Amino acid sequence: MGMTLGENLRVTLFGESHGFCVGALVEGIPAGTPIDENELNEAIIRRRPGRKGMSKRSEADECEILSGVYQGKATGWPILMLTRNSDARPSDYSFLPDQPRPGHADMVEAVRSGGSNDPRGGGSQSARLTYGLVASGSQVKALLDQAGWSCRAHLHSVGEVTAKPLFELERNGALDPSSEMGRLNCLDPESVIEMSNLIESVRKNRDTIGSSVELLIEGLPIGVGEPWFDGIEPALARGLMAIPGARAVEFSSGVRASIMRGTEHNDAWLPGDSAPIPEGADEAQADGALGGRSTSAPICARVHFKPPSSLPQEQFTLHLPSNEVQSLKVSGRHDPVIGPRAVPVVESVAMLVVTDLGMLGGYIGTD
Repeated sequence: MGMTLGENLRVTLFGESHGFCVGALVEGIPAGTPIDENELNEAIIRRRPGRKGMSKRSEADECEILSGVYQGKATGWPILMLTRNSDARPSDYSFLPDQPRPGHADMVEAVRSGGSNDPRGGGSQSARLTYGLVASGSQVKALLDQAGWSCRAHLHSVGEVTAKPLFELERNGALDPSSEMGRLNCLDPESVIEMSNLIESVRKNRDTIGSSVELLIEGLPIGVGEPWFDGIEPALARGLMAIPGARAVEFSSGVRASIMRGTEHNDAWLPGDSAPIPEGADEAQADGALGGRSTSAPICARVHFKPPSSLPQEQFTLHLPSNEVQSLKVSGRHDPVIGPRAVPVVESVAMLVVTDLGMLGGYIGTD
């Protein structure tokens, strides 16, 4: 896979955090698919830095589509999407490569490349490259809409503060980016203020905090997913775990399944309007996938993110020229929490993976 996600629908990421640009080459979008600029802009705004309490890096993030689109529709040829980095500040990383940052890929990338890596802001390892995922994911939504499938995510937790399950919340329509719910990409109006206060407290203490994003995939019929390693949950987990900072992905009962009894965990099959359905499907309490294939119940997943490794406190790490542990204070412009800006990335990865599996199974793009 390397920098490419997918088989029939392929997305290849490129660029560096403080290089010239970041973007994606998208292959496999069927000819005639509408390219929706509104969806594109809305998705990019949800991921963009520069919002209150988040990274102060101020990128315009204007997307240039350089090929594969004519008169507002995909031509069937590769689509090249990119944005030019307009607020790069490589001077923030002048201590590299001498002092690799704790919790970052600086050391492993320098060793692997023999010192030829771009260390500025993580180079190609940076979460800045998720721009390409969000841009490309926004353009397969039309294919999912045609199939009646949807992928929605929101900020599920910050530290110990947890939102209501996504299935219980209003999840249709866009959030106002200027509201607290829009700023944090959280659909729970009751928990968002507590989350906001916690993030601000952590930021003022010059620290960072962990978080999680909940994902809900709805509308899939029975059978989406391929055997074994291309099963719908393995494919989703592979894509979601590639998001920088991800530390775990849970599906359905998740880690709780390890302490449950089979009589508690199993879902009986019940008669449905047009096909059998798992017990609890109408409340998103059933397994959304079995044996790597969708069951027609909603697929519920939670992606857990570590606290951002860059924090404005003194830390100690190896100084390579002297081979001694010395103090390091990272300046730069960084988020105190990953979850809020990861929400559209999680959504986009899910849309790309599900669309690809839909194509492989003959559910999407067969007309």
